Amino acid sequence: MREADHGRLVRAAYSDSTITVYQAFPQEIAEPALRAGTFVAPFKRERMTWIKPSFLWMMYRSGWARKPNQERVLRIEIDRVGFEWALTHSALSHFQPGVHTDRDQWRAEVAACPVRVQWDPDRSVLLEPQPWRAIQVGLSGEAVSRYVDHWIVDIADVTELVRTTHSLVLDGRIEEAEREAPAERPYLLPEPLRRRLGADG
Repeated sequence: MREADHGRLVRAAYSDSTITVYQAFPQEIAEPALRAGTFVAPFKRERMTWIKPSFLWMMYRSGWARKPNQERVLRIEIDRVGFEWALTHSALSHFQPGVHTDRDQWRAEVAACPVRVQWDPDRSVLLEPQPWRAIQVGLSGEAVSRYVDHWIVDIADVTELVRTTHSLVLDGRIEEAEREAPAERPYLLPEPLRRRLGADG
């Protein structure tokens, strides 16, 4: 069971050098990526691509890998230095008093930064909104190139894990489903990044 605290904290599975994020794709993008160990055509670098450290938020977004073009869920291990570069070069998707002096400052950050950060309610295995928020990180331009060419350490297909966990939920075996879902813990950010992202830790 994940901790039911409030606020905006990055929660993820991570090691000393890497952090786990998730993405969902159609088979025609997932298969070449798995073979290459990074994203290759028909993946389009010119589009914004969103990485999500929360497994259950990814389940909510992809409908347990049942939504069109999200049938394959990939677990991507990326370099923590790269992940923090992305956050350092990010702008929040929405204006937030207390983080931005005014809307002009926020608009200038959005125009200048190749990364977007969005905070949305995290989800339970029942896909119910939780009191805390999960981070989504949108990469574009230079950030996509860095991600594809330098940050990715490993890509694995976890679609079977998704199906197993979802089957437990459908059978009403909620505690088993919670144990099956990957364990995540708070990823503490440096103070300048916490301020930039409006995060609580």
